[in-house]
Amino acid sequence: MIEQFIRDVLAEDVGRGDLYARVSAPVAASAKIIAKSDGVFAGEEYLRVLAHIEQFEIVWHKHDGERFSKGDVLLDLRGDSHTLLRIERTLLNILLHASSIATLTRQYVDLIAPYGTKLLDTRKTRPMLRNFEKYATRIGGATNHRMGLDDALMLKDTHLKTIDNLEQFMEEARAKIPFTAKIEIEAETIEMAKRVMAVGADIVMCDNMSPESLREVVAYKWEHYPTVLLEASGNISLSTIENYAKTGVDAISTGSLIHQANWIDLSMKMD
Repeated sequence: MIEQFIRDVLAEDVGRGDLYARVSAPVAASAKIIAKSDGVFAGEEYLRVLAHIEQFEIVWHKHDGERFSKGDVLLDLRGDSHTLLRIERTLLNILLHASSIATLTRQYVDLIAPYGTKLLDTRKTRPMLRNFEKYATRIGGATNHRMGLDDALMLKDTHLKTIDNLEQFMEEARAKIPFTAKIEIEAETIEMAKRVMAVGADIVMCDNMSPESLREVVAYKWEHYPTVLLEASGNISLSTIENYAKTGVDAISTGSLIHQANWIDLSMKMD
């Protein structure tokens, strides 16, 4: 899967061939990837495949999950000049995209780590980039939520509008979905959270609840349904996530890990 992704990305950029190669002969070359801002390194799994396909060498100074600072040399590249110049933008885009997501994710993780709360990503990913972007959140320290609709059965407010009898639906769902699949149900109020626990949800997504409401849901869960998992979601940011973690929820999900990640600054310099 990664190999095909790399080949597609190369094809997008190279097209019918790098015109530079028409007017110059290849020579032995080396280059450095230099950080121009602080961050968390991500993209190693993909760059290893790129190097294998394009037959150039990488000397690793940083690996997935390691922090780096402005001015650090992240990679040394060795190969012929045509190859290094052809793969420059592909390599940088992969490294920039993944490292930017991992960098923001690590900021979230650091804030909630003292409370033992898991950080989850979402399906708010760019089309055809889900595996890549969720890989980047993992490197940053998050836990993947569903990869797709076949991972678990989640009933959000839109689904619930189509269900007349939730208790009956749950009986049918347990009979029809895989034995290992969990059922998660969204609840926007304390009363709804209590109801979905009662009908047998494995996970309750507490959507857009205040920290005060979440504390009440957490206390109710421990008293009546201690095996149910609670997930907080909805408009959670760097400035608010710690308050949600303090409530005792099991996990917090946010799409901002991906769609709010600002690109860090990296560059390639030929030696």
